Amino acid sequence: MPPQPLSGRPKWARKRIAIPIAALIFFVGVGIGSSGDDQATAASGKPAPRVTVTEAAKGKGKAAPAPTATVTKSAKAAAVKAKPKPKKTETAAPADKVVFKVWGSAPSGADITYGSDSDNLQGSGLPMTKTLTVNDDALYYHVTAQLSGGGDIHCSVTVDGKTKSGHAAGGYNICSAQLSSGFLGGWS
Repeated sequence: MPPQPLSGRPKWARKRIAIPIAALIFFVGVGIGSSGDDQATAASGKPAPRVTVTEAAKGKGKAAPAPTATVTKSAKAAAVKAKPKPKKTETAAPADKVVFKVWGSAPSGADITYGSDSDNLQGSGLPMTKTLTVNDDALYYHVTAQLSGGGDIHCSVTVDGKTKSGHAAGGYNICSAQLSSGFLGGWS
């Protein structure tokens, strides 16, 4: 007869309890370890610089060379400032209207297409703003702008106060934005 475990449970039942408990302890330990108080070092990602200043001690006699004293000071690291977010140039669309926008710099031009799932329209020139009436049967509204050899452009589509935007820079990259109708109404 095989020996019975001391706890009265089979080995597989003990593993079902021990493994989740070990994982929980691990994640709690990681969370505690990552909550350090050294914000200056964490903010810059670099240790605080140390400055060493050596000065000659003032003595009254001229016969012996003056001993030197070393003073070490720790300087606080400068806080890293967050980059300001670019200002949004989209404005809210009027009720029952869809607003398509493309703006930026495209020295060689951009190929712009906008519309809904059942209607594609061609746009031109930057900045471009077009407005359409909302079609209740539309599944989505989109705008795309492909750079012709270089530039930096942004695009957006706005329906009922919801806005989606995109960005493209360099080469023949494509800026794309799309809002889809929700299953229970609204846009996302």
